[in-house]
Amino acid sequence: MNTIILLLTALVAANLPFLIRHRFLGVLPMARKRFVHEMAEWLIYLILIGFLAYFMETRTSPAHHQNWIFYITVLCLFAILAFPGFVWRYFWHDKKSMQN
Repeated sequence: MNTIILLLTALVAANLPFLIRHRFLGVLPMARKRFVHEMAEWLIYLILIGFLAYFMETRTSPAHHQNWIFYITVLCLFAILAFPGFVWRYFWHDKKSMQN
């Protein structure tokens, strides 16, 4: 059950930067959110989901040591989860809505 909750939370967090267009992290208002802001926000959400996963793992057992391959795999999985929001933001909107 924890795995399902974590994956659904990661899916929502990976797409939030592309869905909330005029606020950084959903809180700070911005006149125009650029791609750099969305990527910074995406990385912050990735780190927060990582802390959540670590916390959920340590509640049930001692945390396992991971090497760099694990973190690259997690980064790629988070990028795959962000694909629907990225497509919706950059490919399904017309140019006028992207400027606002």
